[in-house]
Amino acid sequence: MNDRTALVTGANKGIGKQIARLLAEEGFTVLVGSRDAARGERAAEQIGGDARPLVLDVTDADSIARAAATVDRLDVLVNNAGVSVTLDPPAVSTADEFRRTYETNVFGVLEVTNALLPALRRSPHPRIVNVSSGTGSLTWSTTPNPQFEPGNGAAAAYRSSKAALNALTVLYGQTLAEEGFKVNALAPGLRATDLNPRAAASGGNPAEAARGAVRLALLPDDGPTAGFFSWDGTPVPW
Repeated sequence: MNDRTALVTGANKGIGKQIARLLAEEGFTVLVGSRDAARGERAAEQIGGDARPLVLDVTDADSIARAAATVDRLDVLVNNAGVSVTLDPPAVSTADEFRRTYETNVFGVLEVTNALLPALRRSPHPRIVNVSSGTGSLTWSTTPNPQFEPGNGAAAAYRSSKAALNALTVLYGQTLAEEGFKVNALAPGLRATDLNPRAAASGGNPAEAARGAVRLALLPDDGPTAGFFSWDGTPVPW
């Protein structure tokens, strides 16, 4: 009997919803994390399978604690919730824009992950997938790359938050490795979501990115950890 459970943050839309759908198709009980209860319920109905809504605001410590208290055992955590507050370079960005971006993209991942570690430790094969961005690669930001033109400094708050998330991924992967955890970051590519106007106009298929996340969620015990991978499985340079 398949009794695996997964939690996907920001799963009521976009890439997160597609990740939840694919995990449900794999037989998981999927907790559909959403700040808004009604949107979470609608998404869970649309996803089907054993998808269940879970009210979870990754920027609210009380919401995180309440959600974590309902999860006894967790096999997969996908930290998908993310924001892009501004596309400005650093010289015209504000500290408030950076704080708002980091609150979701970095601090939210830290608090959610730590709150759910007890439930993940009850799994025989715990997996954590952090949805990052190729634009967070410092290598790709300074050299020619397949993702974007380097050197323009745009979206400084978002890109630096994803670089910080990548570092967090490495540190979790290293410190949890002896417990059997696999912790990896995903570069999903530019997808048609409401993250920002550039993404919305991209035409990229969110389901394609979701398949990359599920691949990392289903890694075997001899699979990689503390790594950064593109949606197609190709390693991404830090």
